[in-house]
Amino acid sequence: MNTALAGGRAFPHGGVAVYAVGFLLLVVGGLLLSPMLYLVFDPSELKWAKVFLVPAVPVSAVGLLMVLLSRRRRHGQVTVRLGAMIVVAGWLVAFVSSVYPICRLAGLSFSQGMFEAVSGWTTTGLSVVDVDAAPRILLVWRSTMQLAGGAGLAIIMLAVFSLPVGAGLYRAEGRNDQLAPHVLASTKLVLLLYSVYVTSGTVAYRLSGMAWFDAVNHAFCAVSTGGFSTRAQSIGYWNSPAVEAVSLPLMLLGNMNFVTAYLLFRGKLRPFGRNGEVRTAFVLLAAGCCVLFFVGTGSLYPSVDRRVRVAVFETVTALTTTGYSTVGYTAWPGAGFLVLLVLMLVGGGSCSTAGGIKQLRILILFKEALWEIRRSLLPRRVVGRARVYHTEDRLFLTDRMVSSVGSYVFLYLGVWLVGSIVMASFGYPLRDSLFEFASSVGTVGLSVGITGPDTHVVILWLEMVGMVLGRLEFFVVFVAIGGVARGLGAVSRKPARR
Repeated sequence: MNTALAGGRAFPHGGVAVYAVGFLLLVVGGLLLSPMLYLVFDPSELKWAKVFLVPAVPVSAVGLLMVLLSRRRRHGQVTVRLGAMIVVAGWLVAFVSSVYPICRLAGLSFSQGMFEAVSGWTTTGLSVVDVDAAPRILLVWRSTMQLAGGAGLAIIMLAVFSLPVGAGLYRAEGRNDQLAPHVLASTKLVLLLYSVYVTSGTVAYRLSGMAWFDAVNHAFCAVSTGGFSTRAQSIGYWNSPAVEAVSLPLMLLGNMNFVTAYLLFRGKLRPFGRNGEVRTAFVLLAAGCCVLFFVGTGSLYPSVDRRVRVAVFETVTALTTTGYSTVGYTAWPGAGFLVLLVLMLVGGGSCSTAGGIKQLRILILFKEALWEIRRSLLPRRVVGRARVYHTEDRLFLTDRMVSSVGSYVFLYLGVWLVGSIVMASFGYPLRDSLFEFASSVGTVGLSVGITGPDTHVVILWLEMVGMVLGRLEFFVVFVAIGGVARGLGAVSRKPARR
């Protein structure tokens, strides 16, 4: 067996993989050029155009070359494993190609620039950039990264180029539920909903008192549950009930499964109201607001209306993993601190732009636990299974489903604890370390002050690992690494004798 054959068996459907990665690079290159549109409105920053051209041109050129060279072998099935490898490759290119403009515009080191890029693309929102001193075109690019990262590079690619490469890429981006029978139709509907969110949010922010520049950037980051802001004080800069009122529905829409949101917009209120994730979110939000109002913030904000605003806004921003804030948390009592921590760990809806463990997984484990208690009290002859309502379907829980969810939650919490311990080993308080790494791995963006320009480089890279694992949901990264290792292992084996 020759080497070419070994490579072909090691990486089956390699042609379609190269073809898809090429188009992902074209998407990244096009996004790198998108900040140029801002120069139409602010020509004074034209001098910064070249910092985006430097990475955009080679990335686009390589992508085009890959597409042209593999176009005759583009037909093939994209499995989940292959889709994971393609998606991870695309995200890595997006991270690396974004470092140069960030470093040049903000005067950061490579590690700091990489941190900002990873935080942006993964819609986390932790930042080491001084936004008050940064050029405006950099703020536009930060918001654009979060908007694109929330939608997903593969989703954008499938919708724009209409590539018939199967559902592997769609699932690898964390979109297991489809809005339409066909994957391509689903991607277009996702981007349509996304566009409606952004347009409506921009107009609403402008009407609430924001300038157009701030309105566009905050709409980008609110619907993507990203949390980057044009102000160092985030939403708290405006101290405006109107601005906060606009932010709340945008964060909740970003938190919502796109299929669930589609049902709502189509007027299907009954399946929307029965949806298990919607009910779970309502219970968590209500409980979080009550705890923060009565015991979490009372000693800090004596005014009742201020306490209500803080309790509602901070609960929503933590559960939806958006990361906008109106106050600081360093002086918060333990009860309020714990509420935010739990909400960040739970996270948003499945197949949404939000991070965290996801509400559906928590609901599945809760329902299974109740069923186990109930089954112990019923006669042995009774047969049944726990069930949850998800989108329009009634989902019966199987042993394999519960085992998969349990494994994911165990892995998620294990990574969170290990990361927090490593962070605490650098001298940070354990409480702050638990909070900060939960924010990283949950792609939240809330901070108690650990992350900043002076943060140790090891902590920055630790948080980057957490962000990537949280955004791509662990198994996608592991499957991609395993696929590459398996392929390279097959190629490196000694050829068999005939």
